[in-house]
Amino acid sequence: MGKQNYQLDTESLQIIKKKTTLKERILRGLYIVSSGLVFTSIVIIVAYNFFESPKEKMLNREIEQYKLQYKILNKKLDQLSKVADNLQERDDDIYRIILEADPIPQSARKAGFGGVDKYAKFEGYKNTEIIKSTTKKLDMLSSRLYVQSKSFDDVFEMAKNKEKMLASIPAIQPVSNKNLKRISSYYGYRTDPFYKIKRFHHGVDFSAPLGTPIYATGDGIVKEIRRSHRGYGNSLVIDNGFNYITIYAHLNSFNVKKREKVKRGQVIGYVGNSGKSTAPHLHYEIRKNNHSVNPIYYFYNDLTSEEFAEMVEQSKLPSQTMD
Repeated sequence: MGKQNYQLDTESLQIIKKKTTLKERILRGLYIVSSGLVFTSIVIIVAYNFFESPKEKMLNREIEQYKLQYKILNKKLDQLSKVADNLQERDDDIYRIILEADPIPQSARKAGFGGVDKYAKFEGYKNTEIIKSTTKKLDMLSSRLYVQSKSFDDVFEMAKNKEKMLASIPAIQPVSNKNLKRISSYYGYRTDPFYKIKRFHHGVDFSAPLGTPIYATGDGIVKEIRRSHRGYGNSLVIDNGFNYITIYAHLNSFNVKKREKVKRGQVIGYVGNSGKSTAPHLHYEIRKNNHSVNPIYYFYNDLTSEEFAEMVEQSKLPSQTMD
C-alpha cells in the first residue's frame, strides 16, 4: 500500500486526505530518477577510480609483465653490447695488427645513426621511453654486428693470404753467418767515411769477402736492377709485396733479371765493392710503406734470442761507420 498524505482543513478543522496532482507526481518521479542517476554516477566514478575490474586487473598484470620483460631484454642487450665491444677490440687490436691492416674507423662502425628521428612513432605513450631505448639499443647492436661481420669477412680473406705474406716479409739475413765477417754498420746515425760527418744510415752493412752469395730475404719480384759506379753502385730492388721493399747495394754481380720472381733464400747476387764503398760489403735496406725501418728486427728466422740481444747492443755503439 502506497504512502498516504494528509493535511488540515482550516475551515472544518478536520484532517483530510491530500490529493496529489499530476504535476506533483511527475516532479516526484523526476526527483527520484535524478537522485538515482546521481547516486549511480557517484558509484561508477568511485568504482572506476578506486577499484579495478577483472579485465583491468588482467590488462595491468600484462603491462607489468611487459615492463619486466623489457627490463630483462635491456639487460641482455647490454650484455650483448659488451660482447660486441670485446669482438671489436680483438678485431682492431689483435687480428688486424697481426695481419698488418688498419683498424676500422669509429665513424664507419657508428654510421647510420642520427639525423631524422625514426623513433617518433613511439611518442605519446605512457611507456614511450623504455620502448624507444630498447629499440635504439637493438638497432645499434644490429648495425655494429653487421659491420663486425663484414670486418671478419675481410680478416678471413687476409688470413687466407697470411702464408703468402709470411713468405714475403723479409725475415732472414741477406748474407749467411758462415760467410759473414762482421756487421760493419748498423741502422741509425753513423759517421760517413768519405765526408767524416754524422749522417743517417738507412740500412745495415754486412762485411764479407768479394763474391759472397747474397740471398733474397723474402719472396717477391725484382723491381729494379741498376749498374753504377757511384752511390749504391750495382744494386737491385725487390718488391716483396704487402708494402715491403728490400734494397741490396754495392754488388759485384747479379744472379737475377728484372721482373723475375724470387723466393726467400734464393741467391740473387754477389757481394762487391761497387759505388761509394771502401771495402767489399753489402748495404741492405728494408722499406715499409716507403719508409726505412731497422733491418735487424727482421732477422728473427736466423738468430737466437741471445744473438738478437747481442746484435741490438752492438747497434747502439757510437763508433760504427758506413763502409
